[in-house]
Amino acid sequence: MDNLIYSLNATLPVFFVIVAGYIFKKWGWITEGFIKSANKITFTVTLPLLLVQDMMNNDFAENFEVKYVLYCAIVTIVCCLGTTIGAKLLLKDKSIVAEFVQASYRSSAAILGAAFVLNIYGTTGMVPLMIIGAVPIYNIYSVIILTVECPQKGASQENTLAKTLKGIVTNPIILGIVIGVILSALKVKFPVMIDNTIGSLAKITTPLALLAIGGSFEIGKAIEKVKPAVIATALKLVGWSVIFLPIAIALGFRDQKLMAIVIMLGSPTTPSSYIMAKNMKSEGTLTSSVIVLTTLFSAFTITAIIYILRCLGYL
Repeated sequence: MDNLIYSLNATLPVFFVIVAGYIFKKWGWITEGFIKSANKITFTVTLPLLLVQDMMNNDFAENFEVKYVLYCAIVTIVCCLGTTIGAKLLLKDKSIVAEFVQASYRSSAAILGAAFVLNIYGTTGMVPLMIIGAVPIYNIYSVIILTVECPQKGASQENTLAKTLKGIVTNPIILGIVIGVILSALKVKFPVMIDNTIGSLAKITTPLALLAIGGSFEIGKAIEKVKPAVIATALKLVGWSVIFLPIAIALGFRDQKLMAIVIMLGSPTTPSSYIMAKNMKSEGTLTSSVIVLTTLFSAFTITAIIYILRCLGYL
């Protein structure tokens, strides 16, 4: 019961902020202009700053463990490629391939991961290593799939390739990761004034994104995409965990290491996936639907996974 209550406390507030955004839009407090501006601000400013800060706060040299980081990285790549192949083969509506792929694998690893592990073990433990292995790939592959699956209509293959490469190199998310890694490697520390300013901007990323998700959520369009949304939700919350947690256990990962992997595989789809989808010319309806569903049901699925692993003596 304690695990369920904690899970509900961690996930339901996110869901409630989305609902608030939906209500505010219905009341006229949130306009299309606000939603467009919020998406642009979070994509180009606050989310990259959040990533810079996350990367800077991880001491790669001190925390690095090759086996664990490689596992997280390889599993993430397999999830990305496996979902892409399946989506391209099975989805009838090819316009939602990029959104389906991103929503099916991209977790709220950094935010929920730290919260859950800190609550159980009193320290963030192996979450930084999981972030090193998974989160950069999350973001890089999101840029690739959203660019490749949404090419400029009428452009030649050469122009499309050039546009894809330019989009990857100049993407604010990728730049945030690269800058953060470089600053971490150089052990750069910003003056308190600058660090607090960056922190203040970074903190508005999630609430601003959630309000925009709620404000842009259209029940009619969501119902039209309910089948792929449900499939993506099942894959995100349960599918990857069923496949890859037994492998993690077989490799000897236990306690904090295994808990961080649980979050990597089974936490809800991150709101930043909606930010990227909208800013890279996807509709965003499927992504917002999956975020709502995974956020709503993750409290129960994550709690069930934790309960089973604890009963088996792995956590």
